[in-house]
Amino acid sequence: MQAWLCENPVGVEALTWQELPPPEPKAGEVLVEIQAASLNFPDLLIVQNKYQIKPPLPFVPGSEYAGIVRAVGEGVTHLQPGQAVACLSGTGGFATHALAPAALCMPLPDGFPAVDAAAFIMIYATSWHALMDRAQLQAGETVLILGAAGGVGTAAIQLAKAAGVRVIAAASSDEKCALCKAQGADATINYSVHTPQSGLREEIRRLTDGKGPDVVYDPVGGEFAEPVFRSIAWRGRYLVVGFASGPIPSLPLNLALLKGASVVGVFWGDFAKREPKANAAMMQTLAGMYLKGQIKPVIDQTLPMRELPKAYAIMGARSVKGKLVLVNP
Repeated sequence: MQAWLCENPVGVEALTWQELPPPEPKAGEVLVEIQAASLNFPDLLIVQNKYQIKPPLPFVPGSEYAGIVRAVGEGVTHLQPGQAVACLSGTGGFATHALAPAALCMPLPDGFPAVDAAAFIMIYATSWHALMDRAQLQAGETVLILGAAGGVGTAAIQLAKAAGVRVIAAASSDEKCALCKAQGADATINYSVHTPQSGLREEIRRLTDGKGPDVVYDPVGGEFAEPVFRSIAWRGRYLVVGFASGPIPSLPLNLALLKGASVVGVFWGDFAKREPKANAAMMQTLAGMYLKGQIKPVIDQTLPMRELPKAYAIMGARSVKGKLVLVNP
């Protein structure tokens, strides 16, 4: 097999494409021949040694991928060789083959192509857990989605619209705002024009008739958090999804008191581990929505697996709309 190997997590430039011995699945594992793997923000952090999970060295990055089961380890009964699966195992995806815990593999129904499957689990599971479970989003409410043109953002737009919710999508360019509109957003905010320092709160107020959004979905963090939280509606729920902008913000807690608002943490990964039955039911629901055409990952572009450094550069330039997917020939 071949893989991108990280022997020293000092950045993307340290990754090397290497020939490695073919692995054998141990008890509870499956060997997956990888057809496609998507690039997620944690995949950038993990090779920079900035992610909360620090795998032992050396490791193969690539948290999310899809392919065909080629061998199963002892005790694996729900998956068979030849079966199509999607996996979110944290590492291993930027390769031709990967060993994956069988429990973390999602069997794919017929009609679910590998490129979409490789870009599916993280964004839809995160967004469903955030909006439907943690925020208890209700039809008729208004949700403000930050970073709305990215992978989790576009997934959040689609899920919110399927739930009968009014969506305000915030993104950093007119082109990205147009993409959000195409995904179903009712209104958009270009926050390169309406910045956190000038005009953002006024635009939120205008688009919500002074009420503010009932729910804020925030995978961005940084300078956006406080002005947006100040704009939230009475009994609003502020979803802390991630910190793509880099800095982790600090919120004055008196704002929560004054608005009767909640700051709600969203950690889908731990939810999946602690509540596996609820997570499995959620994934089944999401797969059904995909097959009905209600949701579909937005794929910015696909690149050959050997061009992973180029994909990282595109992500680092913050020009991605939806997801980048690497494919094996």
